[in-house]
Amino acid sequence: MKIITGNDLKSGAVTWWTGYDWSIHIEEAVDAGDEAEAIAKREEAARRVNGPYIIDAERDENGTPRPGHIKERIRALGPTVRPDLTLKPADPEIGNWVI
Repeated sequence: MKIITGNDLKSGAVTWWTGYDWSIHIEEAVDAGDEAEAIAKREEAARRVNGPYIIDAERDENGTPRPGHIKERIRALGPTVRPDLTLKPADPEIGNWVI
C-alpha cells in the first residue's frame, strides 16, 4: 500500500491524502497505488500541501493505515516524549499501535 503524506501550508501539521483532500488523521489516508506520484506532484503544484511524498504502509487489524517506517509512525501520532502533545486520533483504536 502506498500513502501520501505532507505538511499543511498554514499550520505545518502533518497531513495524509484522503483520495480527495488532506487530513491530519492517518486513519483517513487511502491507498494511492500507482497514481501516488502523479497525485503528489499535482497537489504540490496546486499549493494544497507542502513537500508531499509517498510512503509504504499496511493496514492494521482494524483496517487503519499503519506506516511501515517508525519515522512515519511518529509523524502520524506526534511526539513520543510528551504524551500530552500527541495527536488524539479520530479512531481510538490507533492508540494501540506499538511504535
